[in-house]
Amino acid sequence: MQKKRGFTLIELMVVMAIIAMLLSIAAPRYFNHLDRAREAALRETLAVMRDSIDKFHGDTGRYPADLQELVARHYLARLPIDPMSDSSDSWITVPQVGEPGIWDVHSGAGGEAQPYADW
Repeated sequence: MQKKRGFTLIELMVVMAIIAMLLSIAAPRYFNHLDRAREAALRETLAVMRDSIDKFHGDTGRYPADLQELVARHYLARLPIDPMSDSSDSWITVPQVGEPGIWDVHSGAGGEAQPYADW
């Protein structure tokens, strides 16, 4: 008599339950880590763009008319993509009071606890 090899339905259900439990623990941590990585990338991108605006002002004595002027004058290699909205068109520019041009830049993405436009 030949013995049949394989798994029973109960064994498969136990394995599936263990996998589901491990995923329920790991998935929230993974997505939280992704959000923190995007926020860190946003902080760095804003710092680089603000530094480029300051260098432009220091070199020319005026603020850039738009963000594309920073790219055209080689202060930025290309217009960065907002890591929160995945778009390079969503940047919010803040004009200097009393002067034409861009004084500051913010993310155009919303946020749950704190809007990223406040950064």
